[in-house]
Amino acid sequence: MSTTKWQRILITGAAGRLGSQLRTGLQGAAQVLRLTDLRELGTAAAGEELVQADLSDFAAVRALMQGVDAVLHFGAVMVMQPWDSVLPANIIGSYNVFEAARQAGVKRIIYASSSHAVGMYACNDVLDANSPPRPDTPYGLSKAFGEDLARMYFDKYQMEAACLRIGSCFPEATDERMLATWLSHADLVQLCRCCLDVPVLGYAIVYGMSDNPRRWWDNSKVAFLGYRPQDSSAVFDNDQLKKAPPPNATDPSSRLQGGRFVLYPELP
Repeated sequence: MSTTKWQRILITGAAGRLGSQLRTGLQGAAQVLRLTDLRELGTAAAGEELVQADLSDFAAVRALMQGVDAVLHFGAVMVMQPWDSVLPANIIGSYNVFEAARQAGVKRIIYASSSHAVGMYACNDVLDANSPPRPDTPYGLSKAFGEDLARMYFDKYQMEAACLRIGSCFPEATDERMLATWLSHADLVQLCRCCLDVPVLGYAIVYGMSDNPRRWWDNSKVAFLGYRPQDSSAVFDNDQLKKAPPPNATDPSSRLQGGRFVLYPELP
């Protein structure tokens, strides 16, 4: 598609581990990328606007949305954080993003949900776009809230949204769980680009995974996006399986998709 469909895309959390991948990978997806984070963003490249802001401040978020027609909402505190940190960043911050986007007439939001929104499912369950949340942590709970927020804004205001239940997005798969949940950086960028490029998005739950032989998730209901992952955890399979202890049927971290995070806050 033409790179001029989107005039200005806002990326929240643009200084973060995933947001920084999108900052470089989505160059050309719009005439301007507006990048925001609580942290310093460095020097603006061509086609970038940098704005340091706190997503829990509604006035600041409303200012961020001016002139924006699509948002990639990746701003959040991560899975190990306590509720006192999750609430302002992930709950209040996400509400502010969606409401400010509505007021500004934003057409589409790509929301970084998480596999931790469904972490309490068993590893032998196969989940798809219709599988309801079963969060494993306060972080996962906040991501389930964001999915419902996106659903409400689509149903009431026709703001299209893709909720990406992102697995383990790292350069390599480093443990057995990641053989099912791994998402390469390149496939993350491709998935977000597909969600931006598809002519009609509606409301979609999408699993952020690469083309892994071992899988717990089924994206067939969102095949219309055209997402075709290019990478696979298979290249890490033998090494990781050799390191993995035998599954323990009585250990929730072995039985459930959230892995060791289901034990939060008593993590090993």
